[in-house]
Amino acid sequence: MPDAQALQVEADFEFLLTFLPPGWEAKAKELGALRRCRKIKNARVLLRLLLLHLGEGCSLRETAVRAKKGHLVAVSDVAIMDRLRCSSEWFVWMSTELMSQWVAKQPQQVFNGAWNVRVIDATQVNEPGKTGSSWRIHYSVGLPSLRCSEVYVTEAAGPGTGETFTRFTIQPGDLLLGDRVYATSSGISHVAQGGGDVLVRFGWSNLPLWVSEDKPFDLFKHLRKLRGTAVGDWPVKVQSGDALIEGRVCAIKRSRQATEAAQDRARRTAQKHGTKIQPETLEAAGYVLIFTTVSAQAMTATQALEYYRGRWQVELVFKRLKSILELGHLHKRDHQSARAWLHGKLLVAFLLEALLTYGEAVFPWGYPLCQAQRP
Repeated sequence: MPDAQALQVEADFEFLLTFLPPGWEAKAKELGALRRCRKIKNARVLLRLLLLHLGEGCSLRETAVRAKKGHLVAVSDVAIMDRLRCSSEWFVWMSTELMSQWVAKQPQQVFNGAWNVRVIDATQVNEPGKTGSSWRIHYSVGLPSLRCSEVYVTEAAGPGTGETFTRFTIQPGDLLLGDRVYATSSGISHVAQGGGDVLVRFGWSNLPLWVSEDKPFDLFKHLRKLRGTAVGDWPVKVQSGDALIEGRVCAIKRSRQATEAAQDRARRTAQKHGTKIQPETLEAAGYVLIFTTVSAQAMTATQALEYYRGRWQVELVFKRLKSILELGHLHKRDHQSARAWLHGKLLVAFLLEALLTYGEAVFPWGYPLCQAQRP
């Protein structure tokens, strides 16, 4: 007869299932996660088994032992690996549905209510060993909620794997924040065509700026006019194909200490790549440069710089994923299982976000009613 603790675990798992999207069990068969019901008789058993490995952090062997001792299912660690490898698309589907149901569509406060602020960034995850593959997780989180609204997993190198705004869907009212790698004319054009705005940091040489179609913007001429803590704000244009996208450059001088530190980093980077550092690179290191398509009437230059500070919040999200969920280093050595493991970890992360969202709401009966009433 099950003891009290086992019954409590069973009840907790049933509660967790109320957060999953409708049809999740049928999708297990449809997407190949549960092709044959032999020892693993249904999707509930499969999910609970895989969550022992992904959520609890148990090794495959320990997962097999705990599943047997807990009278869940008696399977080998090899069988668990086989099921995990086949579950990648199932994880992706559940994660996407969870984001649309519990995360992305939850009410989000933004700094002044004018935009849906989204920080875009990516982090790299490595397989073990010198020859292990690397993966890149492309992430979009809202500010200040830090809830994920979009996520993609690609290999770290190769065509179509780079960090870019074009990977993400854009809605009117979106304000996308990104670091230097996202400051490209194609990415800015993609956001503008979707009805959104961008606020990105850029380097002096990676984003050509124009005053008009045939007149380039002299960045350094304007930067040299800045004195003390004055904030620069100059209208510019970015060319994408035949179109000119209107925007602004917002800039501020670094302190002497911050300038020296930035110049030292630039010298180390040049030395690492065996290149000669350009004088403009050292001069530009003395400033923080922001490009935004938001008008000066809607956002001052000072506000633009303050908004950009919020980009660092995504680094905290990555640290949380890598420390709490052990997402920082892959434990799988083949392509298919590595992808499935990553998507499984992301599913655990979204379940946690759904639980946090639930915790902010009030259900006197103790569970979300719409999910509980589903057949």
